[in-house]
Formats: sequence, structure tokens, C-alpha cells
Amino acid sequence: MTGIAGLWAVIPAGGSGTRLWPISRRHSPKFLHDLTGSGQSLLRATWDRLQPLVEDRILVVTGVAHEEAVRRQLPMLGYDAVIGEPSPRDSMPAIGLAAAILERRDPEAVLGSFAADHVITEPENFRRAVAEAVVLARRGELVTIGIEPTEPATGFGYIRLGGRLDVVGAPSAHRVDEFVEKPDLQTATRYVECGEYRWNAGMFVVGATTLLELLAQNHPEMVDHLRIIAGDPLRMRDLWPSLQKIAIDHAVAEPAAAAGRVAVVPASLGWDDVGDFASVTRLVGVSDDLPGITAIGPADDIISIDSTATVASSGRLVALIGVEDLVVIDTQDALLITRPERAQEVKRVVEVLTAQGRIELT
Repeated sequence: MTGIAGLWAVIPAGGSGTRLWPISRRHSPKFLHDLTGSGQSLLRATWDRLQPLVEDRILVVTGVAHEEAVRRQLPMLGYDAVIGEPSPRDSMPAIGLAAAILERRDPEAVLGSFAADHVITEPENFRRAVAEAVVLARRGELVTIGIEPTEPATGFGYIRLGGRLDVVGAPSAHRVDEFVEKPDLQTATRYVECGEYRWNAGMFVVGATTLLELLAQNHPEMVDHLRIIAGDPLRMRDLWPSLQKIAIDHAVAEPAAAAGRVAVVPASLGWDDVGDFASVTRLVGVSDDLPGITAIGPADDIISIDSTATVASSGRLVALIGVEDLVVIDTQDALLITRPERAQEVKRVVEVLTAQGRIELT
């Protein structure tokens, strides 16, 4: 497979994955872990998926605390392909800085931003969707890939499809009418049943300069600072803290959609954002050797008698007898026990620990 000429992959590798505590921590976030039983971390799987499309045109933007770990997992990347953020400022400054760097390298560059911690099980559909998105991006569009919903999920934002676009090379494309925040279950059910909505997975494909121009409409000072940093990385220290903490959806995508500047390529990708332990359970599946048990990692230290559970062991024996539908995550310094339907609430534990000042456990 040959790459898509002029396309650069930007991999934002941030966040602490608090819903996957205690496996995911501030010092070792979820993208550095193998949570699906694939034998490689989510970050490495993301690189494997993107490399055939972009060859060596990849930038990873991550926190300075994770820069060394990223380089260890992706040793094939050049030194200047990993950009360390001094502090988390959400997705817009991270992606915007990558755009400013690429603009200097190649004024015609198209970037595709794809999170480091997502799973895609239909890579050929992904390749086709990205290829269509690049065609649209070269016409000046901000393009997102809209995921075909498989259920009325309340944990994702949604994209409302507008009219179909008649663009050669992008037969699936639609205009985006609007981006919608995470809905309640009744609203999400209506979205799925009417067929006019797709999940917003935060995947964007756009010309580097186009993205900065769209950002400058509402955040001109941020663009100025990002371009200065791109030209003089030593300015990162004093300018980065002044950048507004804001997601690309709010900074660019939503206002651009209101102005009719956003296109969407709908696609069925087998996508999952690996957002909590219920998601991990779906992805990993039941162990062949332990009926009823989904093992995150090796199953050698798990004994199950008449039980069903998702279990991770840190090397200490975990024995289950006559329990049903549990999540049991055992690490060296913390033990989590919950149920899949409460998995989204795991982040509350991190909030409590933070309030107690027990930062070393987060």
C-alpha cells in the first residue's frame, strides 16, 4: 500500500484516562498500555494503522512527562517528530502547534489528527474514509470522519449530517449541519433511529494553513503564539502557559460548521474510544481458558469458580468464587472493584484522591 501524498498524521497523545484507573495514571496514561490483548499499546497500534497512509510523515504531540515513553514505544520516529507540551492545554493548542510546524515545512500539507488511544478494527474502511477526507481538505474544507453508530451511546458527541456533497473522489461526503454535545439516552435513541447522526470521534483532516486560518477567526492571539513557537521552540516555555485551554471542537469545528465550512465522511470503522472498563470488556472478550472471565493481560494469576468478571492482575493471585458481572482491577498500589454499568464513574475515585491530596495514586 502506498501512502497518500502530502498527508501528515498528527497523533495527540494526551489525557490521563481517569475512567481506566488504576491501570491508567497521570504518569502512565492509557495510550501507553495494551488494553485490548493485541500485544501492543494503543499508541503503537495507532502508529501501525497510520504508517501505511503517511509513511514517515507523523508527528506525536504529548506531555513532556510522557515524551520519553513515547520515544521508547516509537523508536522509528525522528527526534523532531515528538513534540512535548509543557502542560496540558486540551486538544486545540496541541493540534494547532502541529499545524504551525507543518505549515513551515510544507505550505500545502494536509494533516489528519487521530487520537493515540482509539481502536479501529476495520482498517480498510478507515483508509478509504481518510482518502476521501484528504480530497475534501484540498478543496479548503475542514473534514471530520463520522462514525456509524451501533447503539444510542450517551458518552459520545454526535454529528448531524447535512446535504450530500457532489465531489469527485469523495462520494460519501456530506455537509455538517451541526455538532451536538453528549445527549441523554432518549435523545441518543432518537438520533440513531432517524439515521441523520454519526458519532463524533474527534478525527479531523484539514490543510495545516486552513486550520490556522479558521482558528484565527476567533483566537488570533493563539495562532500568533503557535506560529512563533513553531519558528522558535525556545519560546514554548514562556508562550505555552498563555494559550487558552480549549478543545478543537469548540475552538474551530463548531463555529466552522455554523459557517458551512465543515464536511463529514461517514464510515463504519469498528471504532471504540476505549473509554472505560465496559468498553475494554467488549473489545477483549471472554478468555478461552477461563469461562466467563475477560482477562486484561495475562490470566495466569486468575482463578475463577462459577464467576463472571473482567479482571486485571498485577501478579498477585486474584480468586473469584460465585460472583457475577464484576470488574476487578488489581495493581501494585490500588484495587478497584465495580460493575460494568458503573464503569463511567471510575473517574470519581480519581477526583476523590485528588481532593484528598493523594496525587501519587492518580
